[in-house]
Amino acid sequence: MRTVGHRVSAELPGDGGCRISSAADFGGWIGERSVAELAEPFTFVVGTDGVLRLAPRRSEHVACAGGDKVLSAGEISFMREAGRWSVGEVSNQSTGYCPDVTSWPEVACALDDVELGRPSGFTHEVVFRRCPDCQEHNIVREDDFVCVFCGSDLPAAWNVDPAA
Repeated sequence: MRTVGHRVSAELPGDGGCRISSAADFGGWIGERSVAELAEPFTFVVGTDGVLRLAPRRSEHVACAGGDKVLSAGEISFMREAGRWSVGEVSNQSTGYCPDVTSWPEVACALDDVELGRPSGFTHEVVFRRCPDCQEHNIVREDDFVCVFCGSDLPAAWNVDPAA
C-alpha cells in the first residue's frame, strides 16, 4: 500500500470531506444531496485509514483529505439500482495527488466497507507521470510517454510520489 502526498504547497482551509465509514454514513450523506448535486460526480479521497471521504465536485482533493496523504483520489458518481446505491463511474483523476491506476484496490475496499455496488476497476483511468528532467507533472494520453513541457521521455512506471 503506497500513500500519495499532495503537490500543492499551501494547505487549503476546511475540515476535509465527509467521512463515510459505513452504509449508514453514506445513506445519511447521500440523502442530503440535491438533484443538481447528484447529476455530476463528486470529489473523493481514500485516506491512509482506508476510509472514504466525499465532497462536492468542485472541491480540491487536498482539501477533501484535510491536507493529509491518501491512498487514492479522484471523481465518483452514484446511481440507484434495484433500490440501492451503487457507483456509476469512478476515476483516479486528481491533479492534486496524481494517484496511480494501481490504487484501485484501496478504492474498492473503501466502497465495499460502505456496502456500495461498484465496478471492477476505475471506469476512467488517468496515467500520471513526473518528468525526470523538468520535474513537471504530466497526464499521459494515448500511451505517448513524452513530457508536454520539455519533450523528454517519461518513465513507464508511476513516479509522482514525492518520496520516489
